Amino acid sequence: MQGVLTGFAVIGVVIAVGYVIGLRGSLGEHGRDVLTKLAFNVASPALLFTTLARADLSVVFSSRLLVTAMSTAAVAGVFVAVGVVRSWGVGRTTIGALCSSYVNSGNLGIPIAVYVLGDASLVAPVLLFQLIGVTPLALTILDLSGGGEKGPLWLRLLTPLRNPVALGSLAGVAVSASGVHVPDPVMDPLTLIGNMSVPAVLLAFGISLCGSAMPGRGADRGPVLLSVALKSVGQPAVAWVLAAGVFGLHGARLLDVVVTSALPAAQNLYTYASRYRVGEGLARDSVLLSTVLSVPVLVVVAALLG
Repeated sequence: MQGVLTGFAVIGVVIAVGYVIGLRGSLGEHGRDVLTKLAFNVASPALLFTTLARADLSVVFSSRLLVTAMSTAAVAGVFVAVGVVRSWGVGRTTIGALCSSYVNSGNLGIPIAVYVLGDASLVAPVLLFQLIGVTPLALTILDLSGGGEKGPLWLRLLTPLRNPVALGSLAGVAVSASGVHVPDPVMDPLTLIGNMSVPAVLLAFGISLCGSAMPGRGADRGPVLLSVALKSVGQPAVAWVLAAGVFGLHGARLLDVVVTSALPAAQNLYTYASRYRVGEGLARDSVLLSTVLSVPVLVVVAALLG
């Protein structure tokens, strides 16, 4: 269980530092916004480009990825259906669907994959699927559902190409697929900039906790509780059923799929919510609660399937 505890300890310390920064007002009243904009517009695109440019895209085509895609679609679909019935709005429902299904495969998934599963590359299919498929789709929906002038249809269809996060992901995939070698003088600065992404997201998340009400209360109580239940219990349960019952996975391969599905909602979802000014409380509370609940869930999964 060292990997589970180590991964959560690292994240918890950085978020706590952000909370202290917010409490002391060290970055001023706009510190959180600056960190959020830095992560969304600069650091995250650089991180996604450097990650995907070096990735082996062949890992995408596997039965494990099919389980991930199907379990993601299942729990996100449940949230969307409830959101439509309850009239939560397109933007809020999109953020909630992401919180229900978008796992923390990067800064938490990698250490857990190393210590629990024994191979960091096992999170690659989930990471690539989310970066290539889920992120561009979700951000396009958020872009198109926002207020203001929409512009002509042809311009709206090009929305993913104007979003820095989606653009960084697509550019990385293009480089990897083409086999082009990016020279070190170009890649090294991008890697350095990309390394700011995770700390910036976690610090902004910590700052956002200052003065916030207890999670799971207020106007977002329903969406928060639903997204946390789907993420913490629903997604790993669906992945388990699909992997074992449909695809016949067992042993280490079954453990891999269920563990990655049981990871909590990713912190960068709060960055997306802040960037589009929609569902910020929903994203913050869902990430926090699913992160706390994922500890016992991952321990149970590892004990049953390990």
